[in-house]
Amino acid sequence: MEFASYGLEVFSSEVDDRGIDFIVKDKLGRFSEIQVKSLRGTGYVFAQKSKFNISNPNLYMALLIFKEGQMPDFLLLPSEAWKVPNEVFVDRNYNKPGQTSKPEYGINISNKNYDILEIFKFEESIKEFMPVPSESEGA
Repeated sequence: MEFASYGLEVFSSEVDDRGIDFIVKDKLGRFSEIQVKSLRGTGYVFAQKSKFNISNPNLYMALLIFKEGQMPDFLLLPSEAWKVPNEVFVDRNYNKPGQTSKPEYGINISNKNYDILEIFKFEESIKEFMPVPSESEGA
């Protein structure tokens, strides 16, 4: 609904076998794939690497963070945020003996790093989907 409120077209996935929850078409005709995750409070959220290819510049994670008695925070994270892993955006391969989890990209949400995520608030990130008016349109 948030994407549609900005005039973008939203298409739902018929089958969720690739981890894509919906597709967004912007006003320039570009398509972006969106994977939705949610978290209650602080903690860790991840996407399996097999379903979240960070080399795709048109892939985003829409993350809703629910806090008691408040509207959820809505972050829109480009897959490229994981290209240089750090303490917030992590890359886990689980390739040591005895590790059975599948490789994943994760995000650590804590009170300490919450300010770092401000740039990914939906109201800021959605600007990437909006066309920049040409100078001739403003005249």
